[in-house]
Amino acid sequence: MSTFASVDEVSAALAEHGYIPDRRVATTVFLMLQLDRPALLEGPAGVGKTELAKAISAITGRRLVRLQCYEGQDETKALYDWDYGKQLLYTQLLRDKIGEIVSDAPDLESAVDLLSQHDSVFFSERFLAPRPLFEAINGQEPAVLLIDEIDRADEALEAVLLETLGEYQISIPEIGRFEARTAPLVLLTSNNTRDLSAALKRRCLHLFLDYPDADRELEILRSKQTGLSDALAAQLVQVVRGLRDLELRKAPSISETIDWARTLAVLGATELDAKVLADTVSVVVKYERDHARAIKALPTLIDPNAVVPDHRPDHSHGHGHSHSHGGHTHSHDDGDHDHSHDDHDHSHGHPKDEVGVARRAEKDKPGRHGPGHYGTPPYAAGDDDLVPEVLPKTAVGPDRGKRSFAAGLGRRRAI
Repeated sequence: MSTFASVDEVSAALAEHGYIPDRRVATTVFLMLQLDRPALLEGPAGVGKTELAKAISAITGRRLVRLQCYEGQDETKALYDWDYGKQLLYTQLLRDKIGEIVSDAPDLESAVDLLSQHDSVFFSERFLAPRPLFEAINGQEPAVLLIDEIDRADEALEAVLLETLGEYQISIPEIGRFEARTAPLVLLTSNNTRDLSAALKRRCLHLFLDYPDADRELEILRSKQTGLSDALAAQLVQVVRGLRDLELRKAPSISETIDWARTLAVLGATELDAKVLADTVSVVVKYERDHARAIKALPTLIDPNAVVPDHRPDHSHGHGHSHSHGGHTHSHDDGDHDHSHDDHDHSHGHPKDEVGVARRAEKDKPGRHGPGHYGTPPYAAGDDDLVPEVLPKTAVGPDRGKRSFAAGLGRRRAI
C-alpha cells in the first residue's frame, strides 16, 4: 500500500521531484498506488508521460525498469530469451561428463533417453536471459515498470502483456510460472498512432494527457530553473502556445519549451523579438515546412498588432526612367529622383521590334494553317468557302477480322 494518504500529498511529492501535476494526474497516481492497478497514459508526444513514470519512481523509491516498444518486437525482447551462447559453452565444457552419462547406452535411442533426463539442467533459470517484463516481475527489488509507446508495438505483444498486467506473473513453458514478489507499478504510454485493444484498456486506469494550460506550463518552466527571467518566460510560453495553434507537423513539446528557454538564457536575451526567436526557433521546430511557417508567424505571436512585411518579388527598376515599349509607356518614379520623360526617353520602338510585333500578330490570325494541319479538318480543293470535305467511308466486310487474324497467325508461325 502507498504511504501517501491523500491526493494532495501525491501532488506535493511529485512537485518536489520536479513534476508539476494537475489534479487529474495526481488523482490517477494516487489510485495507482492504492489499488495496485496499471495506468495507461495517452496523448501527444512531449506532454510528460515518460517523465511521470520517472517521477513516480523517485517518490516511491522504486527502481525504474523500462520497455521501449517498436514495430516488429516479439516476446523474446520483452519477456525473456534463452542464452544459447552460454548453453553451447557449457555443453563444450561438459563434453567429457556427457560422454560418461551415455557411455553405457547400447544404441543412439538409449543415449538420447539418458540425456533427456538432464534437460532441466540446460533449460533452467541459470541460462535464462531476462528482459524488462521478466526483470520487473522476478526482480528482488520493487520496481516501476514503464512500457513506453505501446502503440508502436504489434498487437501480438499486447496479448503477451495481458497475463503480466492482470496477474503480475509470467509463464515460461520450460520452467513454469513466476509470480511477482512485490507487484510492480506499471505505466503504459501511447501517442495514439493506433487504437489499443479493449482487453488491454480494461486492465488499466486511463489518463489522457494534453499540453498544459499557460499557467501550469509557466510553473513547469520556472521549476526547471532555466535562467530566463519570469517576464521573458511568460512571454515565451505564449509564443510556444501560438506555434502549437499553427497545426505544425510536430508541435513543440514541454521539454522543447524548456530547451528554448535555456537557449535564450545562454544567449543573454533581455527581450524577445522576432530576430532572436527566428535565430533559435529550430530548438522547437524540427521540420523545414514547419520552420518556414513558424518564421512567418513569429512577429504576430510576439505582437498581435505587428505588420508583417510583404516579401513578394519587387519588379521596380529603382529609378524614375520612362520606358516606351511599342506605344505603351511605363513610368518608374522613385520619389526623390524624378526623371522626366523628356530628359530620359529610352524608346525601344525600333523597326526590328515593329517587325516582331507584326509577326506575332500574324501567328495569331485564325485559319493561317492549311487544310488538315495539326488536326484541322481537310477541305475540298478549290472551295473558297472552306467547307470541310466529307471523306467516303471504307466498307468493312464480315470476314475482315478473320482475314486479319489469319495473317497475324501466319506471321507468328513464320517467326
